[in-house]
Amino acid sequence: MGVYTINSNFRGLKGGQHRMRFFLLILGFFSAFTVRAQSDAERWRGFFSYTSVKDIAYGDDKVYVAAENAVYTYNIWNQEITTITTIEGLSGESITEIHYSEAYDLLLIGHDNGLIEVIAQGQQEVIQIVAILNKPSIPPNIKAINDFYEYQGKVYVSTDFGISVFDLALLEFGDTYYIGELGSTLSVTQTTILPPYIYAATAQNGIKKALLDGPDLIDYASWETVTGGGIVSIQTLNDAVYFARTNQRVLRLTPEPTQIMADFGADPIVDMRVNGNVLTITTESTVNTYGADFSPLNVLELPVDLEDQFSVGLGFADQVFAGTNTNGLLKQGSGQFQWNAIGPQGPLFNNPFSIDASAGQLWVGFGEVTVSFNPYPLSYRGLSQFQNDTWNNIPASELFGASDIVQMTINPMDPEQVFASSFQFGLLKLTAGQPEILYDQSNSSLTLPPDNPAAGLRIYGSDFDRDNNLWFVQSKIDQGLLRLSPSGQIGKIDLSGIINAEDELALTDLKISREGYVFFGSAENGLIGFNPSGNSFNRITEGAGNGNLPSTDVRTLAFDNNNRLWIGTREGLRVLYNTTGFFQSGNNVEAQPIIILEEGVAQELLFQQSVTDIEVDGSNNKWIATATSGVFYLSSNGQQTLLRFTKENSPLPSDNVQDIAIDGDSGRVYFATTKGLVAFEGSATDARDDLAGAYVYPNPVRPGFQGQVTIDGLTAGANVKITDIEGNLVFETKSQGGSVLWDTRAFGRHKVASGVYLVLINSEDAFETKVLKIMVVR
Repeated sequence: MGVYTINSNFRGLKGGQHRMRFFLLILGFFSAFTVRAQSDAERWRGFFSYTSVKDIAYGDDKVYVAAENAVYTYNIWNQEITTITTIEGLSGESITEIHYSEAYDLLLIGHDNGLIEVIAQGQQEVIQIVAILNKPSIPPNIKAINDFYEYQGKVYVSTDFGISVFDLALLEFGDTYYIGELGSTLSVTQTTILPPYIYAATAQNGIKKALLDGPDLIDYASWETVTGGGIVSIQTLNDAVYFARTNQRVLRLTPEPTQIMADFGADPIVDMRVNGNVLTITTESTVNTYGADFSPLNVLELPVDLEDQFSVGLGFADQVFAGTNTNGLLKQGSGQFQWNAIGPQGPLFNNPFSIDASAGQLWVGFGEVTVSFNPYPLSYRGLSQFQNDTWNNIPASELFGASDIVQMTINPMDPEQVFASSFQFGLLKLTAGQPEILYDQSNSSLTLPPDNPAAGLRIYGSDFDRDNNLWFVQSKIDQGLLRLSPSGQIGKIDLSGIINAEDELALTDLKISREGYVFFGSAENGLIGFNPSGNSFNRITEGAGNGNLPSTDVRTLAFDNNNRLWIGTREGLRVLYNTTGFFQSGNNVEAQPIIILEEGVAQELLFQQSVTDIEVDGSNNKWIATATSGVFYLSSNGQQTLLRFTKENSPLPSDNVQDIAIDGDSGRVYFATTKGLVAFEGSATDARDDLAGAYVYPNPVRPGFQGQVTIDGLTAGANVKITDIEGNLVFETKSQGGSVLWDTRAFGRHKVASGVYLVLINSEDAFETKVLKIMVVR
């Protein structure tokens, strides 16, 4: 989908009396910084959670369901489910309200920051209405969209500052009503209309009404208070207006006199809405439907075993849909006695913190710590595994009490074995997708910090060595470097000779070099290295002469195919080119910045950027995640930015990217952001054992193709030559991993002509050869 942005000025008391100016700014979905062919939607996949339902709408035989920052539709006739996410052009911002207009065939999506997105059904565009979002006179904390109410071609948008009128035909805002005292802002939860009046329910100041065709609705004095108190909702059903108070009572406002219709006691009312001739009142534990004269139709209860709460309900004469906070959308039809779950598959939550991938699988952890490594309040959130296009979600109740899973590590020698680091309760082992054991102080040699046992077992970074030992770190304890053997025994290594571990805020990421050296980061002591064979340590910190790190706060580490250690800190990037010399006596070890030319000026790459993760793909290129600037895809030496993904130019739902994982078999790159999980279908794969599966794509190369041709399925160090049919060489390279790219140019100069080209592949040892053909059509 494309993205169109509409910005407009309000008319109203604070926006002037003149007619609203209106303009349309058409934006391409991707900025010029990123190559369009590399970033189109076909190369992206979204893996959002739909378990927390925020709102429901109905129209055109479909139920529209809003999750936290994605939407899906459910066709009530054929049960087809279709998702709408950032892949299709949604913003990824938190959704508060949705509305479907059958008259205009439009879906409106409201967000907590004031953004409104409009989707015309059957179209390929998302129209972004940013008038409220960009209005400088409205404080950011009162821009949330609370409700849409459609009447005669206009939508009355209830917000935390008042009511704005949106024209569905013109897709523009008209008047804004500030109905608080003396024209001040006032939080409006819902509006409804029963001619000749428009009614506004407010969060704390009761119900106000005004003549719909009155001379000046933008004048606060035109609005009179009907009743006081806090109002949850207000709805019109046939010729009556009903409202729900914060004291769990539902009353009829008109026709007079006001009358109590229902009292839900201690069960809070969370939603009330009308669909046709059915009024649905949803409490935290029940969904109640009523007919045209408030005659009871049905009372449906939340299953006790769900341990959840309803968030919204939508009733029909013969079926009921109900959204929950953690169990998605439920449906119960006439004559049925149990709820059925309806919705797309996905992970447990939309805030992944740690991910790891191997061939055909992904593991996701949702535990988190603050930027200063505080795990409180503890988060018990379970784990999610994606395999064979299916999600296996493991609830927190099955993790033996582990909370705050901050690291996922798949055993490369046995991908069915996975370890999850709990930053409070130890090391969790899973086998074949099921939790097996939680290593803690009760069943292993792990111990609590003697001077601060309340700190718990704060396990973080982990990595496997070539002997299948799992090395990991524990914070707040002297013996904080640990090794779990394949037999399950834990050995400990004392750090007191290199750092004061008890005073260190946290030990962070850990990686092992090809020689078996163990490197791990820290929050306050920089980079620490351990040589197991020599039982020796070394450490580098910030500043020239001390190791040249930009910060002592090391967040992530990665070894590339040349055994160089890439170091991501909270304030920038460094590379350690000689890891062997790290432990040599008298050697002044210095990590180096990467200097690039930007408009002819030398600049330090990722200067002062908070680097959250670094991953190396099959071509030895680097994927780098940041906390504020999205993702950078760099060439093997870091001198060239091959791709740059941000929230503005890609389907990333947030520029705060917590972690990256690469499926080396397929080249897929997963991005864990603070607002959801997405993946980019990369072209760099891991090296294969032989050339039997080597292939070329796309093939043929058709006119207009702007990307690069991928030769995949290669062995490490394979020599790849491309010639024309007469044997003239046009391209040659050596594979770093399992694939190489060709830009269809003759040695980077001019595009080759139409014709058949031969790909000649030789393995590094020259024992294997393979010849492929590429058809290029200009």
